[in-house]
Amino acid sequence: MKKNKVKKTVTLAMMGSISYLLMLLNFPFPGFPPFLNVDFSDIPALMAALIFGPMAGILVEFIKNLLDLVMTGTLTAVPVGHIANFIAGILFVLPTYYVFQKINSKKGMTFALLAGTVSMAVFMSVLNYFVFLPAYTFFMGGDAMSAPESRKFVTTAILPFNVIKGVLITSVFMLLFIKLQTWINKQTLYKNA
Repeated sequence: MKKNKVKKTVTLAMMGSISYLLMLLNFPFPGFPPFLNVDFSDIPALMAALIFGPMAGILVEFIKNLLDLVMTGTLTAVPVGHIANFIAGILFVLPTYYVFQKINSKKGMTFALLAGTVSMAVFMSVLNYFVFLPAYTFFMGGDAMSAPESRKFVTTAILPFNVIKGVLITSVFMLLFIKLQTWINKQTLYKNA
């Protein structure tokens, strides 16, 4: 029992570190503001959730953002971007996990990843409009956007960006999932034994 707990802890720490490294390999997507970067750091969190449960996915998202916070030296500033990234990851991973639990198949995983993409895109649009954009303005001392400007920014940048990011993550994850589905199922059964 203790050996399994140590193995789980080490695995989650490793997945959090891999997630952080994938976060560093971000790239801008043409046509979007330069601060909106695509990365594949949610993939290890999703793997952790599938193997160890939803709290493991949340923990990997937390480790990733904590490592980035420490490494970028932004501990003294308000980490609005890190909080947004953490919440976006959770909004992608949790719906994917729960839908896949209901439809446990390759087709089910496709539906689950699409549900995660829609969840992330919609809720991050709402959160950006009401929380994150005003927080950036307040804490970074920038010019406040009017309601129409904020609405336009959310609908022309935030929403389509998160849809594209979700589709890219879905594509890469499905390639991995097809190869690793048997292994993931074995790990999940081993965990539950």
